[in-house]
Amino acid sequence: MKRLLLLLSIALLTINSGFSQSPKEQLKVISYNIWNGFDWGKDDARRVALQQWVADQQPDVVALQELCKYTPEKLKEDAKSWGHAYSVLLRTTGYSVGLTSRFPIELKEKLLEGLHHGALHCQSNGVDFLVVHLHPGSIQRRRDEAKLLVHKIEEIREQNPRYMVMGDFNAHSPFDADLYDPNGPLLTRMKKGNQGKGLEGNLVNGDFDYAVISSFLSLPLGDVVRKHTQGMAQRGSFPARALAVVNKEEPESLDRRKERIDYILVSPELEQQCVKAWVGNGETNWLLSDHYPVIAVFSAE
Repeated sequence: MKRLLLLLSIALLTINSGFSQSPKEQLKVISYNIWNGFDWGKDDARRVALQQWVADQQPDVVALQELCKYTPEKLKEDAKSWGHAYSVLLRTTGYSVGLTSRFPIELKEKLLEGLHHGALHCQSNGVDFLVVHLHPGSIQRRRDEAKLLVHKIEEIREQNPRYMVMGDFNAHSPFDADLYDPNGPLLTRMKKGNQGKGLEGNLVNGDFDYAVISSFLSLPLGDVVRKHTQGMAQRGSFPARALAVVNKEEPESLDRRKERIDYILVSPELEQQCVKAWVGNGETNWLLSDHYPVIAVFSAE
Protein backbone atom coordinates (compact mmCIF):
# COMPACT_ATOMS: atom_id res chain seq x y z
CA MET A 1 0.00 0.00 0.00
CA LYS A 2 2.80 2.42 0.91
CA ARG A 3 4.52 1.68 -2.40
CA LEU A 4 1.27 2.33 -4.27
CA LEU A 5 0.77 5.66 -2.48
CA LEU A 6 4.35 6.66 -3.26
CA LEU A 7 3.86 5.87 -6.96
CA LEU A 8 0.62 7.88 -7.01
CA SER A 9 2.37 10.84 -5.37
CA ILE A 10 5.16 10.76 -7.95
CA ALA A 11 2.62 10.59 -10.76
CA LEU A 12 0.73 13.59 -9.39
CA LEU A 13 3.93 15.60 -9.02
CA THR A 14 4.85 14.79 -12.63
CA ILE A 15 1.42 15.90 -13.89
CA ASN A 16 1.51 19.12 -11.88
CA SER A 17 5.03 19.83 -13.06
CA GLY A 18 3.87 19.40 -16.65
CA PHE A 19 1.10 21.94 -16.19
CA SER A 20 3.41 24.50 -14.60
CA GLN A 21 5.91 24.17 -17.42
CA SER A 22 3.38 24.37 -20.26
CA PRO A 23 4.12 27.27 -22.65
CA LYS A 24 2.15 30.46 -22.08
CA GLU A 25 0.68 32.62 -24.82
CA GLN A 26 2.71 35.34 -26.47
CA LEU A 27 1.55 38.96 -26.63
CA LYS A 28 1.39 40.51 -30.09
CA VAL A 29 0.78 44.26 -30.41
CA ILE A 30 0.32 46.59 -33.37
CA SER A 31 0.44 50.38 -33.62
CA TYR A 32 -1.07 51.95 -36.75
CA ASN A 33 -1.78 55.50 -37.90
CA ILE A 34 -4.77 55.00 -40.21
CA TRP A 35 -4.54 58.33 -42.13
CA ASN A 36 -7.40 60.71 -41.38
CA GLY A 37 -9.76 57.97 -40.26
CA PHE A 38 -9.96 56.56 -43.80
CA ASP A 39 -10.46 60.00 -45.32
CA TRP A 40 -12.83 61.09 -42.57
CA GLY A 41 -15.01 58.03 -43.07
CA LYS A 42 -15.36 58.31 -46.85
CA ASP A 43 -12.89 55.57 -47.89
CA ASP A 44 -14.71 52.44 -46.81
CA ALA A 45 -12.76 50.21 -49.19
CA ARG A 46 -9.48 51.09 -47.50
CA ARG A 47 -11.06 50.60 -44.09
CA VAL A 48 -12.20 47.07 -45.02
CA ALA A 49 -8.77 46.24 -46.47
CA LEU A 50 -7.00 47.41 -43.32
CA GLN A 51 -9.46 45.51 -41.13
CA GLN A 52 -8.64 42.33 -43.05
CA TRP A 53 -4.90 42.90 -42.73
CA VAL A 54 -5.16 43.36 -38.96
CA ALA A 55 -7.38 40.28 -38.66
CA ASP A 56 -4.79 38.24 -40.58
CA GLN A 57 -2.11 39.36 -38.08
CA GLN A 58 -4.13 38.00 -35.13
CA PRO A 59 -2.88 40.65 -32.69
CA ASP A 60 -3.74 40.76 -29.00
CA VAL A 61 -3.67 44.56 -28.71
CA VAL A 62 -3.96 47.29 -31.35
CA ALA A 63 -3.19 51.00 -30.84
CA LEU A 64 -4.61 53.37 -33.47
CA GLN A 65 -4.00 56.99 -34.35
CA GLU A 66 -5.96 59.48 -36.50
CA LEU A 67 -9.36 58.06 -35.64
CA CYS A 68 -11.06 61.02 -37.32
CA LYS A 69 -14.87 61.07 -37.21
CA TYR A 70 -14.83 57.96 -35.05
CA THR A 71 -17.33 57.07 -32.36
CA PRO A 72 -16.96 54.37 -29.70
CA GLU A 73 -19.40 52.28 -31.74
CA LYS A 74 -17.35 52.63 -34.93
CA LEU A 75 -14.14 51.64 -33.16
CA LYS A 76 -16.01 48.69 -31.67
CA GLU A 77 -16.91 47.58 -35.22
CA ASP A 78 -13.25 47.69 -36.25
CA ALA A 79 -12.21 45.80 -33.12
CA LYS A 80 -14.82 43.12 -33.76
CA SER A 81 -13.59 42.70 -37.34
CA TRP A 82 -10.19 41.53 -36.06
CA GLY A 83 -11.53 39.52 -33.14
CA HIS A 84 -11.33 42.01 -30.29
CA ALA A 85 -14.24 42.36 -27.89
CA TYR A 86 -12.84 45.40 -26.08
CA SER A 87 -12.04 48.94 -27.24
CA VAL A 88 -11.60 52.48 -25.89
CA LEU A 89 -11.69 55.74 -27.88
CA LEU A 90 -10.04 58.90 -26.56
CA ARG A 91 -12.60 61.32 -28.00
CA THR A 92 -15.03 61.78 -30.88
CA THR A 93 -13.49 64.99 -32.25
CA GLY A 94 -10.23 65.80 -34.05
CA TYR A 95 -7.37 63.38 -34.49
CA SER A 96 -8.28 60.86 -31.81
CA VAL A 97 -6.43 57.74 -30.69
CA GLY A 98 -7.79 54.43 -29.51
CA LEU A 99 -6.97 50.98 -28.19
CA THR A 100 -8.52 47.59 -28.91
CA SER A 101 -7.76 44.30 -27.18
CA ARG A 102 -8.89 40.72 -26.95
CA PHE A 103 -8.51 41.12 -23.19
CA PRO A 104 -10.67 43.36 -20.98
CA ILE A 105 -9.48 46.98 -20.97
CA GLU A 106 -9.36 49.19 -17.89
CA LEU A 107 -9.40 52.87 -18.82
CA LYS A 108 -6.89 54.60 -16.58
CA GLU A 109 -6.91 58.14 -17.95
CA LYS A 110 -7.70 60.28 -20.97
CA LEU A 111 -4.88 62.80 -21.30
CA LEU A 112 -5.81 65.99 -23.15
CA GLU A 113 -4.33 69.05 -21.43
CA GLY A 114 -1.07 70.18 -23.02
CA LEU A 115 -1.21 67.51 -25.75
CA HIS A 116 -2.03 68.45 -29.35
CA HIS A 117 -3.89 65.22 -30.16
CA GLY A 118 -4.17 63.81 -26.65
CA ALA A 119 -3.10 60.43 -25.30
CA LEU A 120 -4.85 57.40 -23.90
CA HIS A 121 -3.74 55.41 -20.84
CA CYS A 122 -5.26 51.95 -20.46
CA GLN A 123 -4.36 48.65 -18.84
CA SER A 124 -5.04 45.30 -20.50
CA ASN A 125 -3.69 41.82 -19.78
CA GLY A 126 -1.51 43.22 -17.00
CA VAL A 127 0.24 45.75 -19.24
CA ASP A 128 -0.14 49.54 -19.09
CA PHE A 129 -0.51 51.01 -22.59
CA LEU A 130 0.00 54.68 -23.42
CA VAL A 131 -1.24 55.51 -26.94
CA VAL A 132 0.22 58.78 -28.23
CA HIS A 133 0.23 61.04 -31.29
CA LEU A 134 2.60 63.98 -30.91
CA HIS A 135 2.44 67.35 -32.66
CA PRO A 136 3.24 67.04 -36.39
CA GLY A 137 4.72 70.47 -37.08
CA SER A 138 6.61 71.89 -34.09
CA ILE A 139 9.72 70.60 -32.36
CA GLN A 140 9.03 72.81 -29.34
CA ARG A 141 5.48 71.50 -28.98
CA ARG A 142 6.71 67.90 -29.19
CA ARG A 143 9.36 68.57 -26.54
CA ASP A 144 6.71 70.02 -24.25
CA GLU A 145 4.43 67.04 -24.87
CA ALA A 146 7.31 64.64 -24.19
CA LYS A 147 7.87 66.20 -20.75
CA LEU A 148 4.24 65.60 -19.81
CA LEU A 149 4.27 62.04 -21.10
CA VAL A 150 7.59 61.17 -19.47
CA HIS A 151 6.16 62.32 -16.15
CA LYS A 152 3.11 60.10 -16.71
CA ILE A 153 5.31 57.10 -17.52
CA GLU A 154 7.30 57.69 -14.34
CA GLU A 155 4.00 57.46 -12.42
CA ILE A 156 3.00 54.30 -14.26
CA ARG A 157 6.24 52.46 -13.57
CA GLU A 158 5.80 53.02 -9.84
CA GLN A 159 2.74 50.77 -10.06
CA ASN A 160 3.60 48.30 -12.81
CA PRO A 161 6.90 47.13 -14.39
CA ARG A 162 5.07 46.13 -17.59
CA TYR A 163 4.22 49.16 -19.73
CA MET A 164 4.66 50.47 -23.27
CA VAL A 165 4.19 53.67 -25.26
CA MET A 166 2.85 53.21 -28.79
CA GLY A 167 1.98 55.57 -31.59
CA ASP A 168 3.00 58.27 -34.02
CA PHE A 169 5.65 60.38 -32.29
CA ASN A 170 6.40 62.57 -35.34
CA ALA A 171 9.97 62.52 -34.01
CA HIS A 172 13.25 60.84 -34.89
CA SER A 173 15.43 58.43 -32.95
CA PRO A 174 19.13 59.00 -32.26
CA PHE A 175 19.56 55.31 -33.12
CA ASP A 176 18.68 56.23 -36.73
CA ALA A 177 20.76 59.41 -37.01
CA ASP A 178 23.45 57.84 -39.18
CA LEU A 179 20.80 56.53 -41.59
CA TYR A 180 19.72 60.00 -42.73
CA ASP A 181 21.89 61.46 -45.49
CA PRO A 182 22.20 65.23 -44.85
CA ASN A 183 22.16 65.77 -48.62
CA GLY A 184 19.65 63.03 -49.39
CA PRO A 185 16.12 63.50 -50.77
CA LEU A 186 14.41 63.49 -47.36
CA LEU A 187 16.41 66.22 -45.62
CA THR A 188 16.81 68.24 -48.83
CA ARG A 189 13.03 68.34 -49.19
CA MET A 190 12.47 69.18 -45.53
CA LYS A 191 15.04 72.00 -45.51
CA LYS A 192 13.03 73.81 -48.15
CA GLY A 193 9.86 73.67 -46.08
CA ASN A 194 11.43 74.55 -42.74
CA GLN A 195 13.55 77.60 -43.54
CA GLY A 196 13.41 80.19 -40.77
CA LYS A 197 11.00 78.21 -38.57
CA GLY A 198 13.48 77.20 -35.88
CA LEU A 199 11.90 75.14 -33.09
CA GLU A 200 8.46 75.90 -34.51
CA GLY A 201 9.36 73.73 -37.50
CA ASN A 202 10.67 70.20 -37.90
CA LEU A 203 14.44 70.76 -38.24
CA VAL A 204 17.17 72.10 -35.95
CA ASN A 205 20.10 73.64 -37.80
CA GLY A 206 19.16 71.67 -40.88
CA ASP A 207 18.95 68.33 -39.07
CA PHE A 208 16.34 66.29 -37.25
CA ASP A 209 15.65 66.85 -33.57
CA TYR A 210 16.53 63.77 -31.53
CA ALA A 211 15.69 65.22 -28.11
CA VAL A 212 12.08 63.99 -27.99
CA ILE A 213 12.77 60.30 -28.54
CA SER A 214 15.92 60.57 -26.39
CA SER A 215 13.79 61.74 -23.46
CA PHE A 216 11.74 58.54 -23.69
CA LEU A 217 14.75 56.28 -24.21
CA SER A 218 16.47 57.74 -21.14
CA LEU A 219 13.69 56.63 -18.75
CA PRO A 220 14.73 54.02 -19.92
CA LEU A 221 12.33 52.68 -22.53
CA GLY A 222 13.42 50.05 -25.00
CA ASP A 223 13.17 50.65 -28.75
CA VAL A 224 12.28 47.10 -29.78
CA VAL A 225 12.22 47.72 -33.54
CA ARG A 226 15.76 49.06 -33.46
CA LYS A 227 16.98 45.80 -31.91
CA HIS A 228 15.28 43.58 -34.47
CA THR A 229 15.85 45.49 -37.74
CA GLN A 230 18.63 47.03 -39.78
CA GLY A 231 18.58 50.09 -42.00
CA MET A 232 15.83 52.51 -42.97
CA ALA A 233 14.54 50.13 -45.64
CA GLN A 234 13.36 47.90 -42.78
CA ARG A 235 12.61 50.58 -40.17
CA GLY A 236 10.97 53.30 -42.23
CA SER A 237 7.35 53.91 -41.15
CA PHE A 238 6.54 56.96 -43.29
CA PRO A 239 5.66 57.88 -46.05
CA ALA A 240 3.72 54.93 -47.43
CA ARG A 241 3.16 54.56 -51.15
CA ALA A 242 -0.49 55.54 -50.72
CA LEU A 243 0.74 59.15 -50.75
CA ALA A 244 2.12 58.88 -54.29
CA VAL A 245 -1.13 59.92 -55.96
CA VAL A 246 -1.79 62.71 -53.44
CA ASN A 247 1.73 64.08 -53.86
CA LYS A 248 1.78 63.46 -57.63
CA GLU A 249 5.00 61.58 -57.01
CA GLU A 250 6.48 58.28 -58.15
CA PRO A 251 6.13 55.52 -55.51
CA GLU A 252 9.88 54.84 -55.65
CA SER A 253 10.51 58.48 -54.75
CA LEU A 254 8.60 58.03 -51.50
CA ASP A 255 10.62 54.90 -50.75
CA ARG A 256 13.86 56.89 -51.08
CA ARG A 257 12.81 59.33 -48.37
CA LYS A 258 11.57 56.93 -45.74
CA GLU A 259 11.84 58.04 -42.13
CA ARG A 260 10.95 56.41 -38.83
CA ILE A 261 8.46 58.37 -36.72
CA ASP A 262 6.24 55.55 -35.40
CA TYR A 263 7.37 53.48 -32.42
CA ILE A 264 6.63 50.87 -29.82
CA LEU A 265 8.74 51.77 -26.77
CA VAL A 266 8.61 49.40 -23.82
CA SER A 267 9.67 48.97 -20.20
CA PRO A 268 12.94 47.14 -19.42
CA GLU A 269 11.01 44.02 -18.38
CA LEU A 270 9.07 43.87 -21.64
CA GLU A 271 12.18 44.67 -23.66
CA GLN A 272 13.74 41.47 -22.33
CA GLN A 273 10.65 39.54 -23.41
CA CYS A 274 10.47 40.92 -26.95
CA VAL A 275 11.17 38.12 -29.43
CA LYS A 276 10.36 40.00 -32.65
CA ALA A 277 9.59 43.55 -33.80
CA TRP A 278 9.28 45.11 -37.23
CA VAL A 279 7.67 47.76 -39.40
CA GLY A 280 5.11 46.40 -41.87
CA ASN A 281 6.32 48.46 -44.83
CA GLY A 282 6.12 45.75 -47.47
CA GLU A 283 3.80 45.59 -50.47
CA THR A 284 0.83 44.37 -48.43
CA ASN A 285 0.69 47.69 -46.60
CA TRP A 286 1.70 50.06 -49.39
CA LEU A 287 -1.81 51.44 -49.94
CA LEU A 288 -3.57 50.94 -46.58
CA SER A 289 -2.43 54.23 -45.00
CA ASP A 290 0.13 57.00 -45.36
CA HIS A 291 2.01 55.39 -42.45
CA TYR A 292 3.18 51.82 -42.01
CA PRO A 293 2.28 49.76 -38.93
CA VAL A 294 4.72 48.82 -36.16
CA ILE A 295 4.41 45.29 -34.79
CA ALA A 296 6.03 43.59 -31.79
CA VAL A 297 5.76 40.15 -30.22
CA PHE A 298 6.56 39.39 -26.59
CA SER A 299 7.05 36.05 -24.88
CA ALA A 300 5.16 35.28 -21.70
CA GLU A 301 8.29 34.57 -19.65
